[in-house]
Amino acid sequence: MQYVSTRGSAPVLAFDEVVLTGLARDGGLYVPETWPQLSADQLRSLRRLTYPELAARILALFAEPEIPEAELALLAEEAYIDFDGYPDPAPLKPIGGNLHLLELFHGPTLAFKDYALQLLGRLFDLVLARRGERVTIIGATSGDTGSAAIDACRDRDTLEIFMLHPNGRVSEVQRRQMTTVKADNVHNIAVDGTFDDCQALVKTVFNDEPFRDRFRLAAVNSINWARIATQIVYYVHAALALGAPEREVAFVVPTGNFGNVFAAYAARRMGVPIRRLAIASNRNDILTRFFATGTMRTGPVFATLSPSMDIQVSSNFERYLFELYDRDAAAVRSAMQQLRDTGAFSVDPARVAQASAMFLARSADDDATRAAIRSVHEEHGMLIDPHTAVGVAAARELAAELGDDVPVVCVATAHPAKFPDAIAAATGIRPDLPERLADLLVRPEHCQSMANDADALRDTIARTMHTRGAKP
Repeated sequence: MQYVSTRGSAPVLAFDEVVLTGLARDGGLYVPETWPQLSADQLRSLRRLTYPELAARILALFAEPEIPEAELALLAEEAYIDFDGYPDPAPLKPIGGNLHLLELFHGPTLAFKDYALQLLGRLFDLVLARRGERVTIIGATSGDTGSAAIDACRDRDTLEIFMLHPNGRVSEVQRRQMTTVKADNVHNIAVDGTFDDCQALVKTVFNDEPFRDRFRLAAVNSINWARIATQIVYYVHAALALGAPEREVAFVVPTGNFGNVFAAYAARRMGVPIRRLAIASNRNDILTRFFATGTMRTGPVFATLSPSMDIQVSSNFERYLFELYDRDAAAVRSAMQQLRDTGAFSVDPARVAQASAMFLARSADDDATRAAIRSVHEEHGMLIDPHTAVGVAAARELAAELGDDVPVVCVATAHPAKFPDAIAAATGIRPDLPERLADLLVRPEHCQSMANDADALRDTIARTMHTRGAKP
């Protein structure tokens, strides 16, 4: 399997190089040169596999021959063995009618990012150990990626990790899951700005090729293709559990950066029978507006009850745009240049219609989010986090559209205890953290503040690496 950039002028890479590269040298994102295919018989054969075994089988479609399935199986077993519910850490829970929740918060940091990042951290270690090399990971987080990446990368000799988060724009639990980690190779940075500002800083230093090469920068954000490939697994897992390949399924994905829902789209391209996909956004509804108008237009970032989706620049949408434009890299370059120069680009009506036939896009404000949290608790005795609640609002609409024949699965992206204030306001119940995190709110924090400035970030990285005596 080879990988190409969505912008067409970066080198074609093999999987192990893509793991280490992250953002392509031309500013684009790597995607498979062709989509691997799963026949109906192959899908049926996957039903007997445990989740770790399924992860190894799916990832092998993207990683071989550089990393064979046998090695991936060892990494996956190690990655998921401590997840709650192992060997099935991604359970489906019914919430009335034909609706289900896919619970993806049973990992160490209580969010769906664990399912990809616990495996990605081990992939980094494997590839780097083979080469006798180390890398410096730079990441931006709107809440959950940071803690999951830090947990996956902490204390690894091959990795140094710098994680940026928007100061004051993540929940206290989310922040402390990052800043209370005491590990010499972990460096937290609170940026005076939004998540989009953090993400832009990361892209700026990646596009500074001398700096990138000096410190051997690598990415754990969903710009890294291995993140997307590993997320495909739970969509295949859920579809099989609900009757695939004989039965179609639909997914609703709370999303801001488009990475998680692109993994569902990838599963469909591979042959998983997915009827429709729904994108659920909060007040930061750039994706909803695109599917309604055909224009992607950035706007101000609003703080909401679902902070991990407080995003107005959806980086992974570029991967879908590449597919929507029939892999015309020149058209993608033009659109991305327009977005950078003017804050907007438009897609022709025929392609908008094509996109809308696959995707339903809906948004929910904070009032609707609280109402969904409250109703799920009242009707089913379950607590859901605000991001999942945004998804439930869209899932109910999609279920009404599709009827009883197609099960609708809403991705439950985080444990409710990560957002206790929002849950308490909606239900009167303040959810407790699991016992292993019971003292989280009193642990000492380790974090530095930084202006929204690329030179300040470069200086911080260079100074820290010099102090650490780390030689990339």
